[in-house]
Amino acid sequence: MSITIRPASGGDVAAIDALLRTAFPAPDEAMLVQRLCIDGDMVLTLVADDEDDGMLAGMVAFSRMAVDIAGKPVAAVALAPVAVAASHRRQGVGEALVRAGLQHLADAGVHLCFVLGDPDYYGRFGFAADWAKGFASPYAGDYLLALPLQQGAMPCGVRGDATHAGAFALLGEAA
Repeated sequence: MSITIRPASGGDVAAIDALLRTAFPAPDEAMLVQRLCIDGDMVLTLVADDEDDGMLAGMVAFSRMAVDIAGKPVAAVALAPVAVAASHRRQGVGEALVRAGLQHLADAGVHLCFVLGDPDYYGRFGFAADWAKGFASPYAGDYLLALPLQQGAMPCGVRGDATHAGAFALLGEAA
């Protein structure tokens, strides 16, 4: 299997939507990605192409967040969703997408990335609940994880709000 990771383009919209609708039990993630794009809150979407069969093997999305530390805004994003086609799971596609996205965002100067997910899975990338503790968020708890992207340095000061894009508040409402 030969995978190429690249930024998503307009030509990928239908394939991304189809992947999200088959990778998850409900259309929530597909609708989240649509809403993030419509609202202008999508920061980065990467796709993994399988060069052998021309299929979209996976995708990862990062969206804008409003985060402050010591009363000052900090460049931050949320990772969600990440999806891998059933035929490409357990082959490192998701991990490659997440690592490529985090590197791209670090290079762009983003300070923090948050994810709401399994600490065992996301811990392999350096995400930890300890980094997210103290931020005011409706998602606060053991599954809200954060990762400092600038060589592991966390901006100093009292942690304030960590607010996801408005599309996250709509998750589950359409069900």
